[in-house]
This record gives sequence, C-alpha cells and structure tokens, in this order.
Amino acid sequence: MNFAHSGREQDKSDWQKLDAHLVAVGELASKYGHDCGLDRAAYFAGLLHDLGKYSPPFQRRLEGEDIRVDHSTAGAIAVLDIFTENNLDRVTAELIAYCIAGHHAGLPDRQNETAACLDRRLAAELPALDPVWKEELDVALGSISPELLSSFIGKKGAFFSMSVITRMIFSCLVDADFKDTEAYYAALESRFHDREWPSLQESLPVLSDRFSAFMDHKRNLSNDLNKLRSNILDHMLGKARDTPGLFTLTVPTGGGKTLASLGFALDHARIHGHRRIIYAIPFTSIIDQTADIFRKVLGEDVVLEHHSAIDEETTGNRQQRGKLKLAMEDWAAPVVVTTNVQFFESLFASRPSRARKLHNIARSVIILDEAQTLPRPLLKPAMRMLEELANSYGCTIILCTATQPALDKARLEDGLPLQGRELAPDPQQLAKKLRRAS
Repeated sequence: MNFAHSGREQDKSDWQKLDAHLVAVGELASKYGHDCGLDRAAYFAGLLHDLGKYSPPFQRRLEGEDIRVDHSTAGAIAVLDIFTENNLDRVTAELIAYCIAGHHAGLPDRQNETAACLDRRLAAELPALDPVWKEELDVALGSISPELLSSFIGKKGAFFSMSVITRMIFSCLVDADFKDTEAYYAALESRFHDREWPSLQESLPVLSDRFSAFMDHKRNLSNDLNKLRSNILDHMLGKARDTPGLFTLTVPTGGGKTLASLGFALDHARIHGHRRIIYAIPFTSIIDQTADIFRKVLGEDVVLEHHSAIDEETTGNRQQRGKLKLAMEDWAAPVVVTTNVQFFESLFASRPSRARKLHNIARSVIILDEAQTLPRPLLKPAMRMLEELANSYGCTIILCTATQPALDKARLEDGLPLQGRELAPDPQQLAKKLRRAS
C-alpha cells in the first residue's frame, strides 16, 4: 500500500492513503475549477499531482529515511504520456504538466540553464513507480475529458490567455492540495480550522438591506452634498443590469464613490450571480478606513481585510485571528478589501502560497480605487490581465477614480474597451456641482 502522508502510528493505520489523497484533491480542484470553466483540467491535475509518491524511495522517505525525492515531475510526465496515447490535446497536456511540476516549488521556467526548468525535469531519469497506480486510479482516469484549449492558438493575445489558464489550473490544484492535506492533519491532531464564510449570493438579501438602511440614514441628512451623493448612487444603481465587464467610475473626491461603488457591486452581483466583491486600494494608509466603512455598513461577519500592514494580534479573539489568517490564504470571504499589491501579485504569482487564491477571483466584482495610480511600467500587463478576467472569467471590473487616466482604446494603444461604460452621470458636470456643494 502507498501513502501520501505519514501519521503517528507505526502500523500506518492512521496514514493517509495515496489514492484517497489524489482522488480527493482531484475532486476539490474540479470544484474550484468550475467557476473558471476549467473543472476537468483541474481534476486531471489534482488526480496526478503526487503520482511520484508511488515510487519506493518516496515511501521509504515517509518511513523516516533521510533522502530527497522529486515527487512532482512524475505526474507531469504521465499527463503528457496519457494525452499522447489517447490522441488528446497536447496544449492542454502541457499546461497541466506545468501545474503539476510546480505544485510545491512554484511554476517552473520552460527552459533555462538550471536543472529545475521544465524541459530538463521531463527528460530526467526518475525512480520507477509502483504499477498499482494504474489500477487504483483507473476508474478516475476513465472519466477524464479535459477541455480543449488549443483553440486559443493563433488568436491575438493567445499566449497571454494560455498563461492565465495555466495559473488558474495551478491555483485550483495547489489550493485543493493544501486543504486536503490540512484536513488530514487537522483530523489526526483533533484540531479545527474554521474556513467557513457565508456565500455572497446567500448573504445578498441581508447585505442589501443593511446597505439600504445605512444609505437611508445618510439621505435624511439634508444638505446639497448628500443630495448629490444620493443622485450619483441612484444613477449607478440604475446601471446594475448592464452587461458585466469593464466599467469606469469618474467621481471627484467627496462624491461618495466608495459607497456608491459598493452599492452598485451589491446590485450587480445579485443580478448577474457574481461570487464575491473585491475592493483594491493602492495605499495601506487608507485601507483600514475603507475596511471599517464596509464592516460598519455590511457587518463584521462578511468582510476580510488583507494587506501587509494588518496586525492580526489586534483582531478579535484567538479563534477570530485564526479564521482571519486562513481567509487571507484563499480569499473565500464574500467581501475582500485589499491592496493593489496583494491583488496583482496574486494574479501574476508563480508561488503556490500566493497563487492559491486566484481561482476565487473568477466571477467577482472587482473595484480598483484610484486607478490612476497603477504604475506605468506595469500598466500594459495589468490591463491585459483585467481584460482577460472580464472576457474569460466572468469578472466585472470598475476603474474608480476622480480623474480617469487614458486607459481606453481611443487614447492608448492596447487600451481597454471603455467607451460607453461610465457609471457616473456626466463626470464633467459632476465635478462642477461637487465644487459648488463642497
């Protein structure tokens, strides 16, 4: 019998069986891949990711022998072989192979001067596997019919699109692997990990009521500025049924764009079925204030604040701090307030710990506050990624600022299709009215 993880008992009665781990990770990765449209590819990656653990050297390592064993490459090789033998899509196989090969150390380069690059690893001699793996995984393998991804070839931006597909599959795989392993050891050690968050869709009736009650109180504060803010919000709510995708929100400072964008996001998500709201801010100096506003409006139980400066020790009791730390790993909360750094680093990450939350960004409403602060040297890849999320992963993205930067196709080569996607009522007139009301 082969094992994935060692337990406490010498007779191995509490060790995790390898086939059970592989099937569990495959099923969980498939669940995560569903909202990315990559459930079958993610399942295949999960099913074969630890295939190298079927080698006798790895089993001896679990028993305590001090040896180093590469257990990631065997699954990558097996994917390529299985797809070739069954005349399945080679592009799909290579993307899955990348993910399997990198599920511990990170996504590898295809070619470089080191032995860690993918090509050299695929050509290396590895320990033979216990042939029982084909019997144990036969039923699971027989159900595979991965998505065909080679249709991306030849299209504009094909290689970038394929890189995002790879990262999405990778995210599903590593998050599923982390969580199944965590669940095994938690049960072994009688520990409890609270990863439960209410879903956004289930919470929306309550959240919408809380938001309306909060805004009704503000509407009762009768002054010109609050009336103008209410008009902005009402105009935006009227656009909540618009087709998901890219939007701009041009509201000068003082116009209430933070709450207005949140109100739009709640209604838009309710109508179009988005899974979470992500609010990204460029400066840590204002993120606490924004997160506090969201908690005040929506409640403590639905908002995750994630940035480098957050002090976990001052957050709630020990159990709440534990839940917060776990939530920062995967962004499973219905509302996430974070920094641009955390957001974009997760989107372009190669390390498993950062990439695991990526699949939870799919089908989100993403609000980028102060969009004009996006660094110019990183502007092109950032815009490509935002457009890819909108076009291929069901995201709505709101570029929120006092003065819109020239990011649209009309003014910038390779810009975004933003024509006719402004959420605010007549930004130029709005600026004049706000100056008079302030």
